[in-house]
Amino acid sequence: MAYVVAEPCIKCKYTDCVEVCPVNCFYEGANFLAIHPDECIDCGACEPVCPTKAIFPESDLPEKWAEYKTLNADLSKAWPNISEKKSAMPEAEEFKDKADKRSMLDMGPGK
Repeated sequence: MAYVVAEPCIKCKYTDCVEVCPVNCFYEGANFLAIHPDECIDCGACEPVCPTKAIFPESDLPEKWAEYKTLNADLSKAWPNISEKKSAMPEAEEFKDKADKRSMLDMGPGK
């Protein structure tokens, strides 16, 4: 079982999770992070440090965000790996607590 990054990450992209990941299983999109399910060792280090509470064990992923399991798997294969902490997006604080951000997901790779 792996962890999954869900909707609250969109337009925030805090990387506290990346900093604590022992296996570098995070991948960076333009405004979202994804976890590669085959690389995640299910250690749980990332979940408590996420400022937006966007990371869930696969078994606890809220039903309303079920599609993020597939999105993480697909996007992590297309995006570049990220292994070091970076600054959050400039608008992160503004979007941190916003709901219904799915339409804002940029499927492009990170820079």
